[in-house]
Amino acid sequence: MYEKRLDNRGFDELRPMEAETGVVPNAKGSARFRIGNTEAIAAVYGPEEVKPKHFEKFDRGIIMCKYDMLPFSVPDRAKPGFDRRDTEISQVITNALSRAIRLEEMPRSMITVRVYVTQADAGTRCASLTAASMACADAGLPMRDLVAAVAAGYIGGSVCLDLTKDEEDLHDEGATDVPIAFLPSKDEIVLLQLDGKVGHEELNEVIKMGKIGAMKIYELEKEALRRRVSNES
Repeated sequence: MYEKRLDNRGFDELRPMEAETGVVPNAKGSARFRIGNTEAIAAVYGPEEVKPKHFEKFDRGIIMCKYDMLPFSVPDRAKPGFDRRDTEISQVITNALSRAIRLEEMPRSMITVRVYVTQADAGTRCASLTAASMACADAGLPMRDLVAAVAAGYIGGSVCLDLTKDEEDLHDEGATDVPIAFLPSKDEIVLLQLDGKVGHEELNEVIKMGKIGAMKIYELEKEALRRRVSNES
């Protein structure tokens, strides 16, 4: 039974967070999001001409995302280059942003999103997606809503919010990690993955916990964007 978290947080408590926009001067839009010891920076370029041309869609725009965990982001230096995990997370971010951005308003154009993980302690795909969402809003892209993403989980009979790497590695406790992302105003899930085993009822509780955490992140995202507008005015 997992009765006390390794970092002494409450089971429904997020790690300390920071969010800001406009961090990459040469990008159309950019953002940085930190949660605990995990940090991601996202930069958005476009809308621009689609290259290669055969990817162009006459009735909507397309998104090209690239996720990259920098070599110094983890204690054991990450291997440089683009691996299968990077490809999978890039596609996860693309799929979620495709639900958030009104691509039908940008036909025959391309949005490029680059996300760099500068520090990793679990939850990198959720931090990256949150940063990318803020960066898209900072770029002024037409959006249905921001994406708010967080990992929840189930460890030793307890539902936990925002797992750390040490918690993910509690194999004896049967740790299960569930990255989840929402469009809050639409009450729509745009990302739901499962790493581990959990029953149906427990999964519902994990999703509920994730939604509570995502709403807190959503408010932080909006505040970061409001600060940006306020500073420019």
